[in-house]
Amino acid sequence: MAARVKVKVAATVPAGVDAVIVPVLAGRVVGESRGLDLAYLERRAFDGRPGETQVVQGRDDGVLIAVGLGEPAGLTAERLRKAAAVGLRAAGRVSKLAIALLDVVPADGEGLSVADAAQAIVEGALLASYEFTAFKSNPRPSSLTEIVLVASDKAAATAGTRRGTTVAAGVHLARDLINEPAGSLTPTRFAEVAKAEGTKAGLRVTVLDEGGAVAAGLGGLLGVARGSEQPPCMVELLYEPKGATASTPTIAFVGKGITFDSGGLSLKTGAGMMTMKIDMAGAAAVVAALTIIGTLGAPVRVIGLCAVTENMPSGTAIKPGDVLTIRNGKTVEVLNTDAEGRLVLADGLSLAAEAQVDALVDIATLTGAVATALGRGLAGVMGTDQAWLDEVRDAGARSGELMWQLPLPEEYRRDIDSDVADLRNIAASNPAGSLIAGLFLREFTGGLPWAHLDMAGVARSESGDGYLTPGGTGWGVRTLVTLASSGSVALRPGATRAARWSGRTPIATARAGKPAAAAKGAAAKRVAGERVAAKRAAGKGKASKARKSR
Repeated sequence: MAARVKVKVAATVPAGVDAVIVPVLAGRVVGESRGLDLAYLERRAFDGRPGETQVVQGRDDGVLIAVGLGEPAGLTAERLRKAAAVGLRAAGRVSKLAIALLDVVPADGEGLSVADAAQAIVEGALLASYEFTAFKSNPRPSSLTEIVLVASDKAAATAGTRRGTTVAAGVHLARDLINEPAGSLTPTRFAEVAKAEGTKAGLRVTVLDEGGAVAAGLGGLLGVARGSEQPPCMVELLYEPKGATASTPTIAFVGKGITFDSGGLSLKTGAGMMTMKIDMAGAAAVVAALTIIGTLGAPVRVIGLCAVTENMPSGTAIKPGDVLTIRNGKTVEVLNTDAEGRLVLADGLSLAAEAQVDALVDIATLTGAVATALGRGLAGVMGTDQAWLDEVRDAGARSGELMWQLPLPEEYRRDIDSDVADLRNIAASNPAGSLIAGLFLREFTGGLPWAHLDMAGVARSESGDGYLTPGGTGWGVRTLVTLASSGSVALRPGATRAARWSGRTPIATARAGKPAAAAKGAAAKRVAGERVAAKRAAGKGKASKARKSR
């Protein structure tokens, strides 16, 4: 849960702080010693390597925490972000912490700016202070109440601090959503949180309920939801900059929101289900990013779409071999119900493409294969427009969220051809699971510049490390914010198509009427949707009678 920590900027270290984080460059070079005993550091073999820390007794019973930053030529925002985090961890249970990491950031604007450095430092400290204690009977919350960022350029540092505080709060929101158990974070509650937080940030939030999804022909979402007693929904968040017109570039972020993934009838193992409350981390990232963008602003219009449901086994669940019709009219033979994320994303991507946005990004905990290939430190990225992919990767690098580009081999495309439908949701024998998923999603992007972020390996951390804490990481939030804030979709010639915003959001487009192609199978989907709704109503009736009989 978000820590109640105040962040201030001061020109000097104020009296009464419990500890001061002091930066030390390689070779034990400091900007200001602030009373740090460099000879003592030498005796302790402290050299100023990145991530190194040493707690030293300072003057007046204060504590100094030396934090290594490495070579000055390699000083980056991410290095400062991590330094603030490890310094805060080394400080222990303090109440008031001063951070003097800006001592080694040049004030002349060369390289890393003071504002960007301040933002990174504040992000690192606040993200490292995150705790999730909502379900603890006797929580022991952090004692930290105040962080003071020491800066000679107070104006620039204050601007960076505001951004850093806002970004950290958004990542905290994403972590809260990811960490909440699926028993309480149902699709309906997810939508309620998204609406409340989005409205608070000045966004326009619309929720398309199950009946609306049936009318809109969202066959992928409805199909996955068929086994659950919890109704699905499509959540839409809209940010528009002041003075936005039809020529204002528009980007769409589409998030996978499976609040619990049992695998459906293609059931996961018990161990495989243990962490499956995190399968909505992509949707959480989209909601959190949009709230930050709404608060800080961006030069482009941004649409967030979250396809939210559970994937559960039951007598009404989709079966291997069933065929679903996606919003854009393409039919999909479902051969593995545990490959469900691509089905709900297909509807979200189709809606975004219909709205004639300039570029798309989807983000999802989609395949275990990506974690096998890239481990727990990198997400996979793939897509259709190299200039757009470069923009996304650059936003990730600047945010400290690394990704590795994976290919979409055309020779693999035939592996998702179906004998009975347009597509199958898995390949017959091709083990390249992440690439197959990417090729599948491409079918629903309408030829638009598109990037797919597979974050399955980075959505969760097993332990506290740097600014990561155990549980949900909130990965992707900062990348999406940086991407939108840079306005790169508008400023880089050739990165995307010319703006052609239709003036209607994806859900407004869906409510206005389905395209002709999507009418195929609509009657069947409507009957299925009514059957599921009737089952849920019957279930509620039985539960009510049971309560009365007790």
